[in-house]
Amino acid sequence: MGVSIVVFIVAGLAEIGGGYLIWLWLREGRSVYLGISGGLLLALYGVIATLQTFPTFGKVYAAYGGVFIVLSILWGWGIDKKMPDLYDWIGAFVCLIGVAIMLWFPRS
Repeated sequence: MGVSIVVFIVAGLAEIGGGYLIWLWLREGRSVYLGISGGLLLALYGVIATLQTFPTFGKVYAAYGGVFIVLSILWGWGIDKKMPDLYDWIGAFVCLIGVAIMLWFPRS
């Protein structure tokens, strides 16, 4: 379980970081090298996600979606200085509950 969480977090940071660098390049007129770096990070994200031990692609990506939402809120708070409100936190919590149910709820 611990390794899965770490892989989700590292994958999320690569995806969000890569997307953010491309955003800076295209939306804020920053260096093309930021865009290239962002593209490389996004490719790395695709590799990192395959390190999950869960057997199916769909389950990994569905669960990762909830983690991505939480990381995006934290990124916005830390990097963009946009304070999440109560409903952002409630939504993030609901997503994490969904992830836990999908990945770790006992099945027969």
